[in-house]
Amino acid sequence: MARRADAHSDNAPGPFFVDRTCIDCGTCYQFAPETFADAGDHAAVRAQPSGAAARLRASMALVACPVGSIGTDDKADLPAAARAFPHPVAGDVSFCGYTSDKSYGAWSYLIRRPEGNVLVDSPRAAEPLMKNLETLGGVTMLVLSHRDDVADHAAYRQRFGCERVMHRRDGLRDLERLVDGDEPVALAKDLLLIPTPGHTAGSACLLHGEFLFTGDHLWWNPDQGRLSASRAHNWHDWGQQLDSLQKLLAFDFTWILPGHGHSHRAESPAAMKAELARAIGILRAS
Repeated sequence: MARRADAHSDNAPGPFFVDRTCIDCGTCYQFAPETFADAGDHAAVRAQPSGAAARLRASMALVACPVGSIGTDDKADLPAAARAFPHPVAGDVSFCGYTSDKSYGAWSYLIRRPEGNVLVDSPRAAEPLMKNLETLGGVTMLVLSHRDDVADHAAYRQRFGCERVMHRRDGLRDLERLVDGDEPVALAKDLLLIPTPGHTAGSACLLHGEFLFTGDHLWWNPDQGRLSASRAHNWHDWGQQLDSLQKLLAFDFTWILPGHGHSHRAESPAAMKAELARAIGILRAS
């Protein structure tokens, strides 16, 4: 629970604040940029929310924070915020909120499907979220993009009996399905697991329709205005990660939904491929 006495001095005056427990994961200023901003090594309130919609959004960012570093003196919107996740992104995809400190605030997503709902990476095992997932039909499959973002996967297995899927090179003990090799694997007619080693040995992306869930492999950098990847946060092989980015040019998608970093939507698959090719060129030259 955030403490007003420990609040950063650069918060805008008003009820919402960020305290010194912030790990600067980016969740709050990616989800509610009208209220929160990156202040260097921590997040801060850039402007107090104005209006009911903005207050609810800021309260949802509070709920989503992995370490409870956001506080507010006005708690009227918190019950509604706790019930608001999973929050729609587009189509049948929603952001789960309730990020976990075990995965440094990585985002996880829910895909709602008649054949069974799918979680992409694990959110925090928060009871309000689990109850909401039950209302939406539960979870049939949990796809884990890589070893960093597994968070509370065991709790979701215990609660929903979901099949956990991961590449063997990053595979955890006792998972229900481990994928081998470097070729794409169809998990279902609308779910394609694409091994993309590099960030970790077993990193993988999941393609679902127009959505590519990328874990820590690829994201949008708003400061540079392009797709990007991180050499500084590469834990296995940077050259292999660049080759894996090249591999994605063979697939059609318009959305990038990462675990860390900003999401991005292109106007068309062709536009996304052009943006990805440009990013690869820049990253290979750097």
